[in-house]
Amino acid sequence: MRVTALIPDELVKEAQHLSKAKNITEAMIIALKSYVALENLKVRGKAIYKNPLKFNFTAEEIREINRLNGTSLS
Repeated sequence: MRVTALIPDELVKEAQHLSKAKNITEAMIIALKSYVALENLKVRGKAIYKNPLKFNFTAEEIREINRLNGTSLS
């Protein structure tokens, strides 16, 4: 997709420098992917906060299950 956008030169240069991109297009792709990933992470974090993960076993019970199944790390 071709886009014409008015973006401050310094912001583009900084994005290109920090992303180590070869060109402006690559820098913008990296920046947009990072932004989308961050926003998706925020959404998932809010979902987990509203409905926290529940653990049905203690660490010792999980170790015992792993030992019985032969998946122990030791």
